[in-house]
Amino acid sequence: MRTLFAKILLWFLLTIVVAIGGFFITTALDFSAPRTQQFPMSMLLNFQLREARHAWERWGPAGLAETLDRFTQNRQMQAFLTDANGRDLLTGQDHSELLRAAQSRPNSVLFERKSMVMARSSRDGRYWYFLLLPRRRWFGWIFHVENLWILLPVTLLCYLLARHLTAPVRQLQNAVQRFGQGDFSARAGSDRKDELGQLARTFDQMAERIQTLMAAERRLLLDISHELRSPLTRLSLAVELARSNEDQETALNRVQKEADRLNSMLGELLQVTRAEGDASTIRRGPVRLDLLLEDLAEDGVIEAEARGASLELKPVPAVTLEADSELLRRAVENVMRNAIRHAPPGSQIQMQAQASESTVTISVRDFGPGVPEEALGRIFDPFFRVDTDRNRASGGAGLGLAIARRAVDLHRGTLKARNAHPGLLVEIELPLVHGTAS
Repeated sequence: MRTLFAKILLWFLLTIVVAIGGFFITTALDFSAPRTQQFPMSMLLNFQLREARHAWERWGPAGLAETLDRFTQNRQMQAFLTDANGRDLLTGQDHSELLRAAQSRPNSVLFERKSMVMARSSRDGRYWYFLLLPRRRWFGWIFHVENLWILLPVTLLCYLLARHLTAPVRQLQNAVQRFGQGDFSARAGSDRKDELGQLARTFDQMAERIQTLMAAERRLLLDISHELRSPLTRLSLAVELARSNEDQETALNRVQKEADRLNSMLGELLQVTRAEGDASTIRRGPVRLDLLLEDLAEDGVIEAEARGASLELKPVPAVTLEADSELLRRAVENVMRNAIRHAPPGSQIQMQAQASESTVTISVRDFGPGVPEEALGRIFDPFFRVDTDRNRASGGAGLGLAIARRAVDLHRGTLKARNAHPGLLVEIELPLVHGTAS
């Protein structure tokens, strides 16, 4: 009885047994209830009383004995007819005590010594009819052994019900056990609509959130250990050169440059962690997309001109989104700066936005060398750089597009890239479920 399944099954069976027992007890006590003469046992007693009286008055003791034997045949019962004083008309035995008990509780079932007694008086009061059933047999008289077969389907139904109630609990227990052992992909996966299904789905949501946070933490540690090794090595060498080089100004500038790179990289890593971590921390609010893009383009023009290129923002429709303005700004800005970084001198970077009934698409295109087709699927991975860009001549740690993708994911959008021949075209598609377009 330690398992919930066994407890539910036994409690259901016990409830049914108690209900059946209570039903038959109350039925037995109510067999001759005075509420109505149409009650089955009341009708039976009245009929037997009339038959016994008729046999006595017409055929005497022999007729009465034959009638009483017929009433009690094969049922291990006793039946007798008495006069108004309680004297047995066949044997002469005095049943006055039994008569007084029946008179004090008329039309009720009596429990006397080892028998259950039912009594009925004739309308003129001249006769009393008594029916006695041994206590050890009365339940079998009411409830036949053949009726026990009904317990089989009842037990089966109780078993199926208990299994139905406990199956999601066992499934949830298995998922919790696997999750506790380090399998963060374990889920209950219940599709039930009741409280147990809600509990399983709540666990799945919790597990999904923990898995996301753990994956972000592990990825951050791996990325830090991988990417910080090189700048730390260069910083260490720059310090050694500063100690031995007479031109300390140049050496210190080198140290400062490497320190700035480390500081910038750590800032980007924190942005990645925030972007992919807890979705509940997003501070949503109305964001005018046209104003946001115009502001970004104004800053981007200066950076593009510094690299000998130009940036053009085509007219943007008035679109208001329900979004985290900082995350959305960071996503678009990183895509734009990535395009500026790879734009050849004298070329142009094009930005535009198009709105439909359900989505708005922001596209940024440069006219640079593009990306090898086999690398298109990885350019949004943290620290990934195309082989031709590994000299870092164009700068960057390979985190900008990763930050953009995760920020877009948190807004339930998509970020895609394809070669435009020439150049690379990056598209940000955001849903307009919480926004309006005009």
